[in-house]
Amino acid sequence: MPEFSGHLSLRAAPRADGRTVLAAQAFRAPFHLGKPYWDAEARTLVAQIVNPTAGILAGDRLTSDIAVESGAALLVTTPSASRVFRMRGGAAACEQRFTVADGAWLEVLPEPLVPHHGCTYRQHTEVSIAAGGGLFFVDQLMPGRVAHGEAWAWDRLTLALEVRLGGDLILRERFDHNGAALRDLAALAGSGPAACFANAILIAPPSGHETAWRPALAALHGDGLWLGVSELRHGGHSVKIVAPDAVRLRRTLRDVRRILAGYFPRLACEVRKL
Repeated sequence: MPEFSGHLSLRAAPRADGRTVLAAQAFRAPFHLGKPYWDAEARTLVAQIVNPTAGILAGDRLTSDIAVESGAALLVTTPSASRVFRMRGGAAACEQRFTVADGAWLEVLPEPLVPHHGCTYRQHTEVSIAAGGGLFFVDQLMPGRVAHGEAWAWDRLTLALEVRLGGDLILRERFDHNGAALRDLAALAGSGPAACFANAILIAPPSGHETAWRPALAALHGDGLWLGVSELRHGGHSVKIVAPDAVRLRRTLRDVRRILAGYFPRLACEVRKL
């Protein structure tokens, strides 16, 4: 099976009429860029990143660099989950960087990462936001093939995230475990082997209603769903979600975006799937 060294580079910029366009783009397999479309109501450009291969295999190296210029708004999503398959040797790695200028908006909302039995995968994400920029970034994690008894059975999974706002480091997180760690967390939350997780980061310029939305998000917690909100050092919030299954996780993220869209209109952007 061939190894991939994939690369994706996108730069979003505003046109004279205010619409966002991709001013520069480059990609190499297994990345493929679908045709972007403009959401006129949310005034946001939607770009779908497609992986036309079976998934992520041992030896794959993926890098992405996405930048949004001042006055532009971009939503980046994927049409399907990213599956990391079993590896009899070696590992796969992903490096991704997102840069948001003053007066720009970026939403990163991919479908979940699904690490399969016996895989080793490392992902490092760097986010740099200028003062006055906005971001909604979501990472989702699902178990492997639950019906085959392979839930949370990967060998090693490393997810590292760094977020800087105006040059200041406001968040650094690192998950580096085998599957047993999340299996234990799912059991602690009262969820079964199909438990799913999400980590969302919201960064927005001061608006006077920085916490007005928090009670509505807190009301989602309960009935098997765990949801918590933490304030970052400044300029943003972290939202953690534990859901009993993929359907509940998808519904919860839809509700979170709907609530936040009342305060951050770009989040009303329609995430159309292929």
